[in-house]
Amino acid sequence: MQRSLDDYILQHSQPEPDYLKRIARETYVKMMNPRMISGYTQGCLLKMFCRMIRPKQVVEIGTFTGYGTLWLAAGMSDDARLHTIEINDELEDTIRSNLKTSPHEKRIILHIGDAIQIIPTLEGTFDMAFIDGNKRYYREYYEALMPKISAGGFILADNTLWGEKVVENLTHGDRQTRAVLNFNAIVAQDSRVEALIIPLRDGLSIIRKK
Repeated sequence: MQRSLDDYILQHSQPEPDYLKRIARETYVKMMNPRMISGYTQGCLLKMFCRMIRPKQVVEIGTFTGYGTLWLAAGMSDDARLHTIEINDELEDTIRSNLKTSPHEKRIILHIGDAIQIIPTLEGTFDMAFIDGNKRYYREYYEALMPKISAGGFILADNTLWGEKVVENLTHGDRQTRAVLNFNAIVAQDSRVEALIIPLRDGLSIIRKK
């Protein structure tokens, strides 16, 4: 039944551009942990958020192969800029090659390094952020981002249901699940924001700065 629903959604939503189909296919063929890719439905949602919010500056933590990055950029205006940060320098050539295949490359600025160190150096404020990096550092990403997010701006955080482990008994030594639980608790208690977790794929948190 779920597969039929997925097919129906695909058939009745905007088409996936050919360059993104190629990136997705090559990611699954060539990359370790290809499930780290955002995926079609989430990609469409990222684009829609950009259409609705109309951000002038966006920051993304966790570029991977650039699939989600290009969905974000597709929803942005020509004069907007997307700063995307990837810590794995071995992915740089792949990312740059993938960005060049799209019509949105000029909007994207790629940073290679640790997002926690890079974010404070970025100029100006951001209307939107997408967190999809190392789950163990979600809290640190959030704390680094908050001073840079404009009032009324949004932070989206991926994988916040973490394979439903957030409602299971925590296994000793499971640092990633513990970090996701900690992040979700901090956001829920933060009076500076209002937040909602939606059960899309592995959980997507929508956080609005008041």
